[in-house]
Amino acid sequence: MFRFISWIFIVVGASLLLYGGYQLWDSHVSEGKRLEEAKTIISDEVYKGNNEDISKYYEDINTGDTIGLFYIPRLDREIPIIEGTDEDELAQGVGHYKDTGLPGENRQILLSGHRDTVFRQFGELEHGDELHIKMEHGTFIYVIQDHEIVDADDRTVIDPSREDEYLTVSTCYPFSFVGSAPDRYVVYAYPKAVK
Repeated sequence: MFRFISWIFIVVGASLLLYGGYQLWDSHVSEGKRLEEAKTIISDEVYKGNNEDISKYYEDINTGDTIGLFYIPRLDREIPIIEGTDEDELAQGVGHYKDTGLPGENRQILLSGHRDTVFRQFGELEHGDELHIKMEHGTFIYVIQDHEIVDADDRTVIDPSREDEYLTVSTCYPFSFVGSAPDRYVVYAYPKAVK
């Protein structure tokens, strides 16, 4: 009887490992497809802001759409930006919180991603590092000025009513935590002056 129970534990453990491995592989493949899609729609030219109505670029965005590319120069990491922050979107890239702004709209922009996939090295970022959001109509550059660690249920980091542009990027914390992490690591970056 003891041997039978041991075999059950081995089979269950192996099944969980296989399932977890498949999930990581599937996420990696989906992210790769979304990255290729993002590269076909973005512009590398730095957006200089010419007083145009930028909202026209965002009219037809729907949940699940690939809307741009998030580039982290310090990590040399490109990540597709997907509209929405449900599990489906976060499994394929970094998610844009739909009730916040988009680059050039002079509002808060909130991006979220998983610490164990797209933001694996996020803790290596420092104040002064650049974060680039590449969209169809140009690249927007932000500079990290602050960060904080908040409780997972803390919604005060989301302020869609604010009327100045800044980028908020969040991920689960601690980075090496196994399971559902209790906190969020939040980075705040502000637009870099364009000459």
